[in-house]
Amino acid sequence: MKEFVEKTKSSRNIFKGKLLDVYVDEVLLPSGRTAVREYIKHPGAAVVIPYVGDGELIFVRQYRYPVREVTVELPAGKIDTGEDSIATVERELIEETGYRANRFVELLCFYPSVGYTNEILCVYWAQELSYIGERPDPDENIEVMKMSISEAVERIFAGDIKDSKTIIGVLIADRLLGDENLKRRFGIKL
Repeated sequence: MKEFVEKTKSSRNIFKGKLLDVYVDEVLLPSGRTAVREYIKHPGAAVVIPYVGDGELIFVRQYRYPVREVTVELPAGKIDTGEDSIATVERELIEETGYRANRFVELLCFYPSVGYTNEILCVYWAQELSYIGERPDPDENIEVMKMSISEAVERIFAGDIKDSKTIIGVLIADRLLGDENLKRRFGIKL
């Protein structure tokens, strides 16, 4: 059996930020050679699929500085220190959309980009929503919008929705609504 694990020889934190840290590590490869690995340590994040009913989800539009575009996204956020992913989605759903959910179901967790970060992102289904008023962070400029899952799928394939967590969440929602076995597996009753 082939060995794949790389062992850390040394690790240097070259940048410490509010959101993430950047590291440069020297690693020992299975072949015995050494290599350098640059990566970002991230605290993790969570995304919520807020199901309104009748095949509709809640999305947010916002400007994302790194890509210099206005994006359409599912509500999401970074996991704060001492917080778990369910608390993150509960908080972010209210902050970004003004909706509270009576029911959350964790569907899966995934790595958005294994090539340069250790970030893990957990995906939650939310239903039984009630509007209580938005509470955006002071530096957030967000527009809340509802869209059918079928329109969101079309916008993904048209190249209008490019955010990976949103693409994954929408495709999960599309599959989930059409698959009784998946609904039973996760205990989702619509």
